[in-house]
Amino acid sequence: MAKKNQKPVPKYKRILLKLSGEALRASRELEIDPSIVRKIADEIKTVRDLGVEIGIVIGGGNIFRGLSASARGMDRVAADHMGMLATVINALALQDFLEKDGVPTIVQSAIRLEAMAEPYIRRRAINHLTKGRVVIFAAGTGNPYFTTDTAAALRAIEIDSDAILKGTKVDGIYSADPVQDQNAKKIMEISYAEVIEKRLGVMDATAVTLCRENEIPIVVFKLLEPDNLKRVVLGEPVGSIVQGD
Repeated sequence: MAKKNQKPVPKYKRILLKLSGEALRASRELEIDPSIVRKIADEIKTVRDLGVEIGIVIGGGNIFRGLSASARGMDRVAADHMGMLATVINALALQDFLEKDGVPTIVQSAIRLEAMAEPYIRRRAINHLTKGRVVIFAAGTGNPYFTTDTAAALRAIEIDSDAILKGTKVDGIYSADPVQDQNAKKIMEISYAEVIEKRLGVMDATAVTLCRENEIPIVVFKLLEPDNLKRVVLGEPVGSIVQGD
């Protein structure tokens, strides 16, 4: 029998939390909604207080989407560089709210921005994590043509993460878009191969392939449901999981 007030034991010791830029806003009126960022920071703090080491990759779609701009005639490389800068803005916003919560947080950027962030150095990132600091990895991979999904998979591999937790606005993976298709069915567990074959849009194919090759599970869950992040970390059946073949 567990002792009273005993701290729960997390299933994952080190996680990579993937957030979209869209997760930082509730409507089109604000690119970054402070009330939403505060809620996300509170959820992260709760998990960090369990002793879990947390790396974060954040997108920039709430501010600028390189692929969309490219489709409208902008040079793809220039557009992707602008998208990388958008992720840095989001990373700094999240860092601010985490530190207001008393959580030591480091932003590491894949492009050099010494006045605002450390350069990404794998050994330094791991050292921060082992000391209980949250590390936010900004600017994607630092290369055009690669998404922040791929950056999340890459950083998860590099820091030896136990899992990628992808926080979304829906409560898991569905057979179709549940907003558009009322008959869409939730999938509790699915293989990497099926995700790629069925093009379910969990993460892009490159990211899923990297996770498959390195056996890193992907958990997709509803981010702003209170305590959902904590429940996932504790191994409760929340959201959907991608693993195995």
